Amino acid sequence: MKASAPPQARRRRGPSLVVLALVVCSLLVPVAFVFFFSAGYGSFADERPQEDFDLHLPHWSNRDKDQDVPHLVHEIKELPVPTIPTIPEVSTQTTKQDDSSAVPKQIIVPPKPLPSPNVTRGNTDGAIRLSEENKQACQIEFGSYCLWSFERLEYMKDAIVKRLKDQLFVARSYFPSIAKIQGKEALARELKQCIQDHEKVLSESIVDGDLPSFIAKKMERMEQTIAQAKASPVDCNNVIRKLSQILGLTEDEAHFHRKQSAFLYHLGVYTMPKSFHCLTMRLTVEYFKSTPSDPDGFYLEKFNMPKYRHYVLFSKHVLAASVTINSTVMSSEVTGNMVFHVVTDKLNYFGMKLWFSRHSFKEAAIHVINYEEVITQSFLKNVPSELFLPEEFRVSIHDPEMPPTKSRMEYISVFSHSHFLLPEIFTSLKKVVLLDDDMVVQHDLSFLWDLDMGEKVNGAVRFCGVKLGHLRKYLGDNIYEAKSCAWMSGLNVIDLEKWREYKVTDKYLQLLEQFQGERPTSLQEAALPLSLLTFHNLVYPLDETLTVSELGYNFEVDTDTISNAAALHYNGLRKPWLDLGITAYRKYWWRFLTREEQYMNDCNLHP
Repeated sequence: MKASAPPQARRRRGPSLVVLALVVCSLLVPVAFVFFFSAGYGSFADERPQEDFDLHLPHWSNRDKDQDVPHLVHEIKELPVPTIPTIPEVSTQTTKQDDSSAVPKQIIVPPKPLPSPNVTRGNTDGAIRLSEENKQACQIEFGSYCLWSFERLEYMKDAIVKRLKDQLFVARSYFPSIAKIQGKEALARELKQCIQDHEKVLSESIVDGDLPSFIAKKMERMEQTIAQAKASPVDCNNVIRKLSQILGLTEDEAHFHRKQSAFLYHLGVYTMPKSFHCLTMRLTVEYFKSTPSDPDGFYLEKFNMPKYRHYVLFSKHVLAASVTINSTVMSSEVTGNMVFHVVTDKLNYFGMKLWFSRHSFKEAAIHVINYEEVITQSFLKNVPSELFLPEEFRVSIHDPEMPPTKSRMEYISVFSHSHFLLPEIFTSLKKVVLLDDDMVVQHDLSFLWDLDMGEKVNGAVRFCGVKLGHLRKYLGDNIYEAKSCAWMSGLNVIDLEKWREYKVTDKYLQLLEQFQGERPTSLQEAALPLSLLTFHNLVYPLDETLTVSELGYNFEVDTDTISNAAALHYNGLRKPWLDLGITAYRKYWWRFLTREEQYMNDCNLHP
């Protein structure tokens, strides 16, 4: 009778089999992966006939939607900063920190290392001019933050601090090799002491003016020590590997700080400045304290009469809406037939009411509407009562036959979910002009009311840089013409009679149900495909010179073009009321802002 294996042998046999199975899998999986893609069963890139379009769906589509800010702040705080060791150990491999969680949530491009710096330094002003490859790579990952950061890049003028850092890197690269050489113990101790002295100085000084008076002696001592290290019989391959390791860690640290800066940039863009929040709160409190006169009583008969010219704004920003209205009125010859409907949420409703009761805009009538209250009282069922502002999407456009420098970034603004409920809000009106609150009007728009749009519903400026065929992976299996151009919100003429006749709202709700059934998506993310599909073949093209857009991200818009345009659209992240707004374009917005307002002065709001 065969004796059974002892218990200890049986216990060892189980882990051995597991280890053997893992080794076999580790060998077979890569082979199968290579075979799968080499055989043509998979592809890393979409097959697109002409141009590649990457649509970046922002996590914060509405520019004032900041409920996720605390989560992101906690996330950025928890992220470890890659640091170079104080005294580097001997190593032949570069260890890179995983800092992918620091990418701002609204950017969906996978993070990748930035290319090596390729800059040209001017001989006169010290400015840095980055290569187009660097700019394009940065924009694809971080968006408009890169344009803002490039605008403020300066050449490092603190030459002594820079020299200290260079010496520190060289000393760190030689130290592990010197420490291994027999008979060089004194040189190793001297090199270590110099490294520690430089680290202490750099931890306390970031500019030349902060350096201590004895720094020249320390630099000379370090230089002599490095010279002795270079004269020693060291293995150059070890030094090269250590320099590569330090370079990798430095690039990781620089990339981390760029991500952190991009996060703070987007935080500043998407959150309301303190002074504007102060104004809204002061107006709301004062409304309940002073019981202001209701301006609606003077113009109540105008609000629902189709014979007047009705303009509609969806806004949560009292000053932005005020500037858009003021610029439209000031640019019009006749104002007695103008009615402006400001659709806002319940949080800003009372502040808006007080603001427009305190200010008059020639003979124009102002009607402030509480969106949540109107939608709650309507006959629509299962429709969110939250107010959504126009949505903006960043589109990366790449031509595979052209170099990367020819790729471009564009921002497309479209209708939000709230726009498709216009007939439910204005049941008695026949025609309206929609204005975004980041618009500034410079010329009379009265000619828009004489347009004959035929059977079309939406008069809009087309954006043929993007066609529906380019967005096919976002539009699903719906029927559309691939060569049809996209269109922009901002300035739109809406025929509400045709809207009701074609049942545009019902069509939108059906598409929304279809999209959410195929894959769960938010109303903000679905705004672009739903807007383009709902108004497919229902868009009347307005003159492209009517509106100049790109003022929220493009630095190269011609001044003459801006002056001759009927309306200016600050689409993009850099709105004119923000400190991050493009300086050259902000003056066109600020000149229509109300002056000498008590609450603005109290909240420190000044041009």
